[in-house]
Amino acid sequence: MRVAVAGCCHGELDKIYETLALAEKRGPGPIDLLLCCGDFQAVRNEADLRCMAVPPKYRHMQTFYRYYSGEKKAPVLTIFIGGNHEASNHLQELPYGGWVAPNIYYLGLAGVVKYRGVRIGGISGIFKSHDYRKGHFECPPYNPATIRSIYHVRNIEVYKLKQLKQPMDIFLSHDWPRKIYHYGNKQQLLKTKSFFRQEVENNTLGSPAASELLEHFKPTYWFSAHLHVKFAALMQHQAKDKGQTAKATKFLALDKCLPHRDFLQVIEIEHDPSAPECLEYDIEWLTVLRATDDLINVTERQWNMPENNGLHARWDYSATEEAMNKVLEILNHDLKVPCNFSITAACYDPSKPQTQMQLVHRINPQTTEFCAQLGITDMNVRLQKAKEEHPLCGEYEEQDDMESSDSGEDRSEYNTDTSALSSINPDEIMLDEEEEDEDSTVSTHSDMNTPSVEPSSDQASDFSASFSDVRILPGSMVVSSDDTLGSPDGREGKLGEAAESGDGNDLTELPLKRLSDEHEPEQRKKIKRRNQAIYTAVDDDDAA
Repeated sequence: MRVAVAGCCHGELDKIYETLALAEKRGPGPIDLLLCCGDFQAVRNEADLRCMAVPPKYRHMQTFYRYYSGEKKAPVLTIFIGGNHEASNHLQELPYGGWVAPNIYYLGLAGVVKYRGVRIGGISGIFKSHDYRKGHFECPPYNPATIRSIYHVRNIEVYKLKQLKQPMDIFLSHDWPRKIYHYGNKQQLLKTKSFFRQEVENNTLGSPAASELLEHFKPTYWFSAHLHVKFAALMQHQAKDKGQTAKATKFLALDKCLPHRDFLQVIEIEHDPSAPECLEYDIEWLTVLRATDDLINVTERQWNMPENNGLHARWDYSATEEAMNKVLEILNHDLKVPCNFSITAACYDPSKPQTQMQLVHRINPQTTEFCAQLGITDMNVRLQKAKEEHPLCGEYEEQDDMESSDSGEDRSEYNTDTSALSSINPDEIMLDEEEEDEDSTVSTHSDMNTPSVEPSSDQASDFSASFSDVRILPGSMVVSSDDTLGSPDGREGKLGEAAESGDGNDLTELPLKRLSDEHEPEQRKKIKRRNQAIYTAVDDDDAA
């Protein structure tokens, strides 16, 4: 089946679906599934906007609310994970996943589903060591600290995913797995994004938790976003036993949804023709959710996951055949994800703006139904009870410069962290005048010693070209000729310029997307920039 993968969406659903429509016209067939790698921004109304961890000037409604209200419907089944710029109050209603709009499904804090027999897993958020061992304690109204910590990955989600034993076909994460840059064209990456050099050389770029999951699952495909650059890698894993065939993971990161950017990729993925053409729950994942229900923590207290160290009565929560059969009986052997989307908050009305809309911590009926059927805890119900006993801080105040109240105490088990990047990504939104600066030091050595084989430079270069660019733009994203004529000679003829197969005779009628920052003048790199165009149809590189 044909699967489209998108990088950071930033609420630009209309433009993404328009681009998919054009890809279908020029491709061999319809696109069956869209996977989005975070910063989806399922914003329903003005209150949701205030729950996005961005300065107020970057808060724009975009187009999701039209799909939420029913004005529009997603033309293709869409599955997404959360990033670090989300309407966190909306996604918090669905910790175990659910529909945010008809035909648009959120995987939850972590989740696994199946579509046409293809197993798709994912984890939402980004890694920050100082929050990694905390519980999911945040709830609306958020304060300046919790509006950021809510999208930080927690060890409980990684632990639950690591209980899974069955093969994974596709895995989604917002930030990259650490060390993945060693398995692709690292020189080209650093040429395009030179400000990553120190982190790459120190092995501190990316998420060590994601790296751990990559080594655990060894999935066929791993897709990410966050760093706003297209990057492909081929990671050859080592076989555990001599008789086993070594697995390989095809990694692809994509850019943000803006003109000239490589934000979309269409690939062919093998599927089971006999599998139902609907979204299905994964029985092993549901069984693990039931087994680990007692581990839920809704406090800020830091804790470690159970392990075989003599301190825990139980440390193995993997699914047994008996336990999976019991869950199947509970579900009456029907694994189809019910189409039970319901509107839980007022939808944005352009003619009647409500800037003072109150923030409410809601219980979503989808989560209530899911938890009741599976016999697990709705963590939002538990959060509300905890809030009644210990009221949280007041509502997040809108301000351009958000003070960081993060603490470096009780760091996670990882020695390295991306919390204190020594360089700045000009394409990322700044929460303060400088990029987030939660931790004061970064170790120069990683303790995530992944037993994998690094490819040769030739292998990395060849593999990068195997993901051909979808170099077609909808009319709403076409730029003026000035944008392309100003490019250096030969700039657009590199790195797999071939379009997604099909009749490509008329592709030259539309401007090609250039590689961002590839030939950026040295003097421009010295200028401190804030991403002025992350939610607009103007490229910030051109605007600068």
